[in-house]
Amino acid sequence: MKRWLAIASLLVVAVLLAGFLFRDAIGFFALRLAISPKQDFNEMPTPAAPDYADDGAWGALPALDDPTDPTPPGLESGEDTAEVDVFFLQPTTYLSPASWNQPLDDADTNDLTDSLVLRGQASAFNGCCRIFAPRYRQATFFSFLDESGNGDQALDLAFSDVEAAFDSFLERIGDRPFILAGHSQGSLHTERLLRERVSGTPLLERLVAAYPMGYWFNEEELSRELPDVPVCGTANQTGCLVTWNSVGPRVRHFEDPAGNVCVNPLSWSTDGARVAHESNAGSLNFSGDGMQLEGAVADAQCVDGALIVQEIRSDAYAEMPPIMGRDNFHILDVHLFYRSVHENARRRTSAYLAARAEATSAIEAPEAATLD
Repeated sequence: MKRWLAIASLLVVAVLLAGFLFRDAIGFFALRLAISPKQDFNEMPTPAAPDYADDGAWGALPALDDPTDPTPPGLESGEDTAEVDVFFLQPTTYLSPASWNQPLDDADTNDLTDSLVLRGQASAFNGCCRIFAPRYRQATFFSFLDESGNGDQALDLAFSDVEAAFDSFLERIGDRPFILAGHSQGSLHTERLLRERVSGTPLLERLVAAYPMGYWFNEEELSRELPDVPVCGTANQTGCLVTWNSVGPRVRHFEDPAGNVCVNPLSWSTDGARVAHESNAGSLNFSGDGMQLEGAVADAQCVDGALIVQEIRSDAYAEMPPIMGRDNFHILDVHLFYRSVHENARRRTSAYLAARAEATSAIEAPEAATLD
């Protein structure tokens, strides 16, 4: 409980987002006034760019003692022996109007990223992979509300960091296979990275899967823009993409989710079947300073592009800050399905490595026969 309250104190300005859900003139004006930068993008100083050759520009690296290392009881980290790496991009944790992009030395934002995101989201991949999570000059939250073009420029600046970090990631991992993962703003950048840097290139052969979670992606647009990265339809499929957005039945959507991609993180299917609470083996919550898994907390069903959670059966999330409005479980997209994500990443990794080994054997066998 104390951890959620600490997070709430850091996010106090974000509770104004509830006003956006109703879009009344006073509430929306108050929201914009509270979180919008006071100058245009080009009129504000640009925060210093990171140098990804420096380990200090990363929130998580295999060589660092970082928040992605711990696991809750019942799960084990496989980072020490992992044959696959994950490139994880954080969601928006910068809410300040002081700048369109986060200065990388903003301690409060980095602390929030470490405690809520790297520890509670990125760590779900430590069972399969070594984790690389760059800090980047993320666009402030208002960028997603802005209609002037300033927000787009802020997001482009953020993506320039993402590209630079990805280049450093590729240098650091050599020819090893990888997973791309992110949440919210990080997922927006992950999808763009897939389009501009992976799709149609030799890197696609090294892609185990992509997990751009917590962002609305239209199914038709994805199939057109990423024809060689299909939506995952089974738990073992590789070279594919999964995403979902967790909401309750009383949510008021920012936009109509119909036509968007939804992969159920309990069944890893798009078939629309409901998976009951009892099939959810572990949602993550923080008890004191520890990590705990609790079973049967959330059900899941893809309905018209959204992942519907009918009920959260746990008191562990009762004091979660309601920053996105009633029944919007956006910040819990990974927490509610933590063990399932952890196990699925391992499963897809194993399937990828097995298929690669089989393909290698098939190539080597004719060569050996020729030599004989």
